[in-house]
Amino acid sequence: MSSSASTSSSTSSRKWIILGTLMFGTFMSTLDSSIVNIALPTIRRELGAGDSVEWIVLCYLLTTTSTLLIMGKLSDWVGRRQLYITGFGVFVLGSLLCGLAWDLWSLVGFRVVQGLGASMIYAVGPAIIGDTFAPHERGQAMGLMGSIVAAGSSAGPVIGGFLLGKFGWSSIFFVNVPIGLLAIWRAWTILPDSPKTPGQRFDLVGAGLFLVGVTTLLTGLDFGPEPQYGWNDPLVVSLLVTGAVLLLLFLLWESRVREPMLQLSLFRVRPYTAAILAAFCGFVASGGNLFVIPFFLQQLLALSPERAGLVLLAGPLTLSLVAPLGGYLSSRIPTRWLSSVGLLITACGYFAFSFLDTGWDWQDVVWRSALISMGFGLFQSPNSSTALNAAPVEQRGTASSMIAFMRNLGFVVGIALAAAVWYSSRNRYALLVGVSPESATAQLRGMHYAYLTMAGLVLTGALISFTRPNITPAIVEPQPKQPDTPVINTVH
Repeated sequence: MSSSASTSSSTSSRKWIILGTLMFGTFMSTLDSSIVNIALPTIRRELGAGDSVEWIVLCYLLTTTSTLLIMGKLSDWVGRRQLYITGFGVFVLGSLLCGLAWDLWSLVGFRVVQGLGASMIYAVGPAIIGDTFAPHERGQAMGLMGSIVAAGSSAGPVIGGFLLGKFGWSSIFFVNVPIGLLAIWRAWTILPDSPKTPGQRFDLVGAGLFLVGVTTLLTGLDFGPEPQYGWNDPLVVSLLVTGAVLLLLFLLWESRVREPMLQLSLFRVRPYTAAILAAFCGFVASGGNLFVIPFFLQQLLALSPERAGLVLLAGPLTLSLVAPLGGYLSSRIPTRWLSSVGLLITACGYFAFSFLDTGWDWQDVVWRSALISMGFGLFQSPNSSTALNAAPVEQRGTASSMIAFMRNLGFVVGIALAAAVWYSSRNRYALLVGVSPESATAQLRGMHYAYLTMAGLVLTGALISFTRPNITPAIVEPQPKQPDTPVINTVH
């Protein structure tokens, strides 16, 4: 074998080792986000948390979503490898502190620390893939990452239930420490240096406006559907208006400052903008489905929580199988066709759910959930790959974090939208017919319109996806310098 062939083979194998390292970290962080939910009833009982237990989840979501864009900009500034490793260090520290928490609010505070670390991991991961893989390979790499996200979501309730039964709620946080330290070691020895744009001034004003604006807006969206508040509550209205004004000021500031945190010119790249808008539509629908379907299964079909959890595994399991296929096909079928067809399949699944009825069996839910996930698996990887290919290399960290931001924002907006449609349709029907809003017929009517709304959103995303222009990535892109042979660090 020639020297050039040997070097090429070494470089080729190394990029898959890098992907494996990222997949390990992604599985861990995704697992943690799904493992905590199953522990909430236990934490509520043992810490005497009451209804405030929701802040354990809410503070983590608010922290990751509001800081994603900031972390993406930082990764362009200081380098992806440095921020990724730092993020895992912060995540492990937060996990350790969460396991040592002595009351609800100490746990909430430590979850904020954990969320900051997760934000660094989420923001930087896709950008490292973009630095490591050629444009035609990114879809396949993103597909494999999608399967890991689905696997982490599926395994969370199972592993969480085992740890809770054997070792108590603290163990779901302590388990992250040894695994996280292993992930840090792998990242330290495997991940290559990445492109940097040093010497820039960090946009503190823009970062502050974005951080406070997103946090305020998301808090309002989360409180709106709650029975104790409602959308007309002065606090909710104030939060929504304040958040919207701050984000508007952020955009105005970014358009005038010399070195902005977010280059608005990025959104003039039509394939990129179409990709993130289509993703937003899809994730809004996903958030709505995740909110509505547990109530349907447990309240209207009277399934036990354990059996409902098994039924809900159909979606993540299907996604874990189809996402790699979507990534594989992305280099062979134009993205506008593959992603658009995927969203059309997903829309069919949501439309099929709009016929929900108390006479359904678990099989009726499983095949519809599988149909939704099959379509989304075909859509998500090619769509994310297109967004990364379209973004300028020097803004790839920001572009990557924007994809993650749209995912989190879509989930929160989807929950609020589904709750608003469900509750308003249910209450209107109950008033017209003269039945209780809690009756099965009223609940079904509200859920029916919620799923029709989800189907409409996904169809809108399919239209946006189909009208995107095709892109031809540059044949040669700036790549991080790769060593001729893998670097092996020996630990004595």
